[in-house]
Formats: sequence, C-alpha cells, structure tokens
Amino acid sequence: MTEPLRVLIADDESLVRAGFRVLIDNEPGMIVVGEAADGATAVDLARQTQPDVVLMDIRMPNVDGLDATRRIAGAPDLAHVHVLILSTFDHDEYVIEALDAGASGFLIKNTDPAQLLHGIRVVAGGEALLSPGLTRRLVARLVDRSPNRQVNAKALAQLTEREREVAGLAAHGMSNEEIAEALSISQATAKTHISHAMAKLGARDRAQLVALAYRHRLVDPPGPPPK
Repeated sequence: MTEPLRVLIADDESLVRAGFRVLIDNEPGMIVVGEAADGATAVDLARQTQPDVVLMDIRMPNVDGLDATRRIAGAPDLAHVHVLILSTFDHDEYVIEALDAGASGFLIKNTDPAQLLHGIRVVAGGEALLSPGLTRRLVARLVDRSPNRQVNAKALAQLTEREREVAGLAAHGMSNEEIAEALSISQATAKTHISHAMAKLGARDRAQLVALAYRHRLVDPPGPPPK
C-alpha cells in the first residue's frame, strides 16, 4: 500500500489552517502531519514530522515564510521536503524571493481546492508548480533580479537539442505530462531530459532551471501579455 503524502501547513490564520486541514485530510492519499503559525515553528515541525510538502504562507510573525523556506531548502536533513508557497497576485516580489530561496512553486491563496490538491501532488513528485498565468511576469523579473546565478558556455554546450527543447517547454510552465504529450515522448523520457538538463546546468530544482532557461535564452524571454 502506498504511503499517503504528508503535508505540513504553515499559516498564521487558524481558520485558514483549519480549512486546508479539512480539505487535505478528506483527500485520499494525503494526510496533514502538523500545523504552524509562524516560520520558526514550521522549520521545527518539518524536522519533527518529515513532510513531503509544506504549504507555506509568506506573511507570518517572527520568522516569515521566506526565511522559513530558505532554512528548509538549506537543511541537508530536509532535502526531500518541498515547499509550496501560498501567495496573492499583489505579492510578486515575495514569490520571486521564495523561488530563489528554494520553493518548488507557488499557488494563489484563493485557488480552487482541486487545483491546490493537484499542486501538492505535482510538487511532491519533484516538479515545479509554475502557473502559466503568472510565469510570464514573475520569471521575467526573476531573471532581471538574479544576475549572480550564471552558467558557463561549456555547460550550455553540453545540452542536447532535445534537452534545450524540454527546458524551454518547462520554462513555459508545462508539466512532464504536458511536455511528453507535446513532443510525443513518454513521461519518463521527459523527466529524464529535465533531470539531465538540471544536472548539466547545476540547477538546484526545476524552478531554478526555468529561470536559467530564460536567462540564457534557451527560450524567448517573456514579452508583454497578449491583448
């Protein structure tokens, strides 16, 4: 029998935590293993409960979600823990910082419950959750803000044509399943290409691969939203 996905909820509003708990605990194959009202507690509980995914609010007292994300992403004993940021359309700057800090993705806080559950599964599976509707403007700004993360020409030259293509599709917010369908390959093959591209470019995770793909023109930079 497959073990349920273990989820830790970090949010300073008790009603929000309660709502997420009911939703997740009623979903087959998922279980809430803890709740935290601030970032410091979230990090402590992550070590105690070893969740697969942390639903992380940004604005929390004492230690906020950004700092907590950095601590979790930088802890060797929490390398398997994926952070899914919960944000709003008004806080692009925070989302960008969270992705750079090591978050695996983000969702809008008032997202549809089914999308939240899907997002938890996507992140738990090792994929980045980069909403196509937000990726355009967020990644464009992430690239501009992060000149310190560079890849040398030799690393870029190691990418095969297919790896470049797959990295570009990932940069557009496509999942492994969507990439596989677009290229008429298996999901396993798509995942392998993504893994190889990440290894060759030294990307920590899929979110960082997306930023590198734009920064080094493996895909065209995001332009203005279509009218």
